[in-house]
Amino acid sequence: MTLDTPMSTPRDPNVGLNRDEIRAMRRSYGEQGLAEGDMAADPIMQFRNWLAEAALNPVIVEANAMVLSTVDTQGPQSRTVLLKDVSDLGFSFFTNYESNKGKAIAANPNVSLLFPWYAMERQVIIRGIAEKVPASASSEYFATRPWSSQIGAWASSQSQDLESREHLQDRFDEFAAKFPQGSAVPMPPHWGGYLVSPRSIEFWQGRYSRLHDRLIFTSTGSGWQLARLHP
Repeated sequence: MTLDTPMSTPRDPNVGLNRDEIRAMRRSYGEQGLAEGDMAADPIMQFRNWLAEAALNPVIVEANAMVLSTVDTQGPQSRTVLLKDVSDLGFSFFTNYESNKGKAIAANPNVSLLFPWYAMERQVIIRGIAEKVPASASSEYFATRPWSSQIGAWASSQSQDLESREHLQDRFDEFAAKFPQGSAVPMPPHWGGYLVSPRSIEFWQGRYSRLHDRLIFTSTGSGWQLARLHP
């Protein structure tokens, strides 16, 4: 996002933006609209189309980055994870099952996924149910990860308190010695994938005067129902 009125003088790096400057942060969105007739009948295919376009956009660093939101006893929590597969069944990602997100999903599998493609004035919001994928599917994907990422999965007790950066490096070195580069690294028992089965998929396209287009597909059990929402 950019300011409508550029700042004429360099900022003091020790002074943050004030309230008026924050409120002035806005941009006018383009004329590209989103009509019902533009949409694929299947929202999964529509998502694939938008993902492919986002992947080709040089401004978007990781088109498959998504914000995963969960809810636990402390309330909602969001973090960025990477989409690793999309199929007719849903959207998949991999993580540490003992992390905060893993514990939250175990207690409440209702999740939200947000793909924020700001450079294209688009976003996709998916609401659905997360469940673990079979261990065989997790192991198959784990084998394709870079060696350093495989070792990192062993070294990190994700979401737990860490006494120092040095301690984390020591753990990495320990497992690197145990599973040298070039050897087969087994998948940690606490690591694996989730499949998010979508209940709704909303496609958002920015428009002028904040009259954005919002088209949402809702699962009926046997198909999808398409509706338009107020912006």
